[in-house]
Amino acid sequence: MTDVIVLGAGMAGVGAGLALQERGRRVAIVDRKPNFAAETSFGNAGIIQAEAVEPYAMPTDLASLIAIALKRTNDVEWNVESVMSEMRALLGYFRNSQPKRLAEISRIWSRLIRRATADHDRYIAAAGAETLIRKDGFHQAYRSEARLAAAVKVARKHARDYGVGFEALDASGLMAVEPALMPGFSGAIHWSDSWCCSSPGDLTAAYGALFEKRGGQHCQGDAETLAQLGSGWRVETADGPIEAKDVVICLGAWAPRLLKRFGYSIAMVRKRGYHEHYHDNPLDKPLMDASVGAVYVPMKAGMRITTGAELTAMTAGQKLRQLDRAEAGARQVLNFGGRIENHPWHGTRPCMPDMLPVLGKAPKHEGLWFDFGHGHQGFTLGPTTGMLLAGLMDGETDPVLDAVSPARLS
Repeated sequence: MTDVIVLGAGMAGVGAGLALQERGRRVAIVDRKPNFAAETSFGNAGIIQAEAVEPYAMPTDLASLIAIALKRTNDVEWNVESVMSEMRALLGYFRNSQPKRLAEISRIWSRLIRRATADHDRYIAAAGAETLIRKDGFHQAYRSEARLAAAVKVARKHARDYGVGFEALDASGLMAVEPALMPGFSGAIHWSDSWCCSSPGDLTAAYGALFEKRGGQHCQGDAETLAQLGSGWRVETADGPIEAKDVVICLGAWAPRLLKRFGYSIAMVRKRGYHEHYHDNPLDKPLMDASVGAVYVPMKAGMRITTGAELTAMTAGQKLRQLDRAEAGARQVLNFGGRIENHPWHGTRPCMPDMLPVLGKAPKHEGLWFDFGHGHQGFTLGPTTGMLLAGLMDGETDPVLDAVSPARLS
């Protein structure tokens, strides 16, 4: 017998499965791929971002918007068709990025972020994944003195308002701790509270193995077969149908398509990101290069370069301008080898217009629960939202739950 079906085997789905299991629920995680972490949870920068106490807002100043529109920045790539198809979500994103509204959202968002490392820590040792994690932060580096000074000002504000740990480094200080760097950076912020993972796919898979060890089912199946069945839910899998009283949607960017069939119109900004691995690992810690909108990450598979956001359809072909520019920027400051894979990876970040995840009971259906829309922080927040949802399903309350409730979408 199964009490809860969780659709999606990424960090959000595995986090929900583990948390529900801890409360005595019999859980089956269902995904179209046979392995855990086969999508976005596999390909991110691997940082559990304790410093990200404010969500990634859309730039609202005219100069930045013009730079994006004219494709002068490597942070954002776009095409007309995708922008038009997501216009409702993008307009909401713009409104919610205005300073007053962003401050309100950040008060909620920071409550999630500030518990993320502790929530991961609950599973890391139990999953035997200690060797994948370093707890000494990463560097956010700048190539101009003006941008560095502005970043230090923001870091001080975050330290004052949220207790975030950081150290400001000048150029010589950065090169002292990262001796492989060539001249080019004015300095960096060392975000010391964040944790870094040398293989986010392996960490998610380790959590998944822990879920199975504790008695959970992991089945290959198609979320699109989800159907309401009397007072419960049913989904088809390779091993036959599974039925349960409750179902949790942890499908990230795929959630709106499935839920449209059940009468939910969900506006979402889909941000594609790319990565490629390269021979050699010259860095000690991940380095976020603000000038090219990329992160250079020492990984088990080699140095991973991850890109910013591309606004494009999930089924669109790859457009590698951002990755090519990121690699060129990295080679200005680092010596490393050639590409390891023949074909770059890409995945899609599911970003809600108000930058908050969608977490809670579906407004129109009994036994249907949402846990998606984590934006850039699904890897960071998967265990946290899973624990909050499991508590909610047991009748518990938390001050943050009203703000992230699916009821706000209507």
